Amino acid sequence: MPRPSIGDQELALLRYLAEHEPASVGEVAAGFGEMQGLARSTVLTMMERLRGKGFLKRRQAGGVYRYSTTTGPGEAMRSAVGQFVEKTLSGSVSPFVAWMAERGEVSDDELAELQALVKQLRSARKDA
Repeated sequence: MPRPSIGDQELALLRYLAEHEPASVGEVAAGFGEMQGLARSTVLTMMERLRGKGFLKRRQAGGVYRYSTTTGPGEAMRSAVGQFVEKTLSGSVSPFVAWMAERGEVSDDELAELQALVKQLRSARKDA
């Protein structure tokens, strides 16, 4: 079953928390929330939504809940991209690839990664 959708701000919070886990709501509000202009209550709401979606877990330690990610931010990013492709691009990656080609701002490392992915896709098609 696919995970629930995740927004840009939630993804940014997951990235922050992955680098600072385990962390309390107060710590995340002070570090991430202040940078984003978010109130502590907003950070708490976001963290609890992410926990409800299965991206965060919490454990009580010393009377304070400390949150950590259940998966790396990479899985959350893949989920967000997958939802974008399915909902916005109707399942086709061609418009995205065309946009990348027109943009022309693909680094050598990104290009090598894309070439490796194409090779992997070709290999998977041969095996099927």
